[in-house]
Amino acid sequence: MDVLVTGSSGFIGSALVDALIETGHRPIRAVRTDHGPPGVDAIAWNPEAGTIDAGALEGIDGVVHLAGAGIGDKRWTDERKRLVLESRTTPTRLLAETLAALRKPPPVLVSGSAIGYYGAHPDAPCAESSPPGDDFVADVCQQWEAAAQPAADAGIRLVVIRTGLVLGRGGGLLDRLLTPFRLGAGGRLGDGKQWMSWISIDDEVDAIIHALRTTELSGPVNLTAPHPVTNAEFTRTLARILHRPAFLPTPLLPLKALYGEELVSHLLLASQNVVPECLTASRFSFEHPTLETAIAAALGRTAT
Repeated sequence: MDVLVTGSSGFIGSALVDALIETGHRPIRAVRTDHGPPGVDAIAWNPEAGTIDAGALEGIDGVVHLAGAGIGDKRWTDERKRLVLESRTTPTRLLAETLAALRKPPPVLVSGSAIGYYGAHPDAPCAESSPPGDDFVADVCQQWEAAAQPAADAGIRLVVIRTGLVLGRGGGLLDRLLTPFRLGAGGRLGDGKQWMSWISIDDEVDAIIHALRTTELSGPVNLTAPHPVTNAEFTRTLARILHRPAFLPTPLLPLKALYGEELVSHLLLASQNVVPECLTASRFSFEHPTLETAIAAALGRTAT
């Protein structure tokens, strides 16, 4: 397949481009400059200006849309919240409307979202049919997903991937945790009872390619591993693989001072028990179904 990828320089996007090449597909990057990376095809787009090379999209086999500002990178000021929202809705709307207007549109658009759609759920598992939450991240996800709807209205198979915590090297949660845990300063967050719904980077990119190829998949699809864990279990597992202690909880005051109360409460302390019901029903096979195998693979170690 010839597959357009937006957000191709990010943690997930760069891994996806590599995986597409390894499996015999041709990735095409959407870039904001005249030229993409050497050896990789590219087309120009500028979402803020509302421009994209629509002609280059005629007859393409699929599109994976992953662009968006990092939601947990900085304190949630009003300006940062606006950027987080608009960096998702504006490019998504431009892409969906452009694809819908093509003479020969792609048969499938895989568009990004996140499990933050469901808000905090302390106990009950969330499947794709679960209702949305009512906090900032849930609202962003709802508007993000709605912006892709013009593609579905034009008959393009739309798969909305609600991604969990992606574990791998080169970005994401695991990279941020390695230094404090290796120093013996890692520990649970709060009481550690909050659920964490994770997925390995290998399974994330495999699931995206699976969504491109599996014609019966459409609508929202949770990209999470089949076995969510509590924060306390996550902490114990990472510490055990690194052969480091993790007895004391992580102090929250420095995190709140750096990132703000709202971000810490929503992204680090809120509980989300999300299950991949649609992915499992579509016969997707997880390479790393357990947390231990996922972390061990990311760190190049053998699970015990």
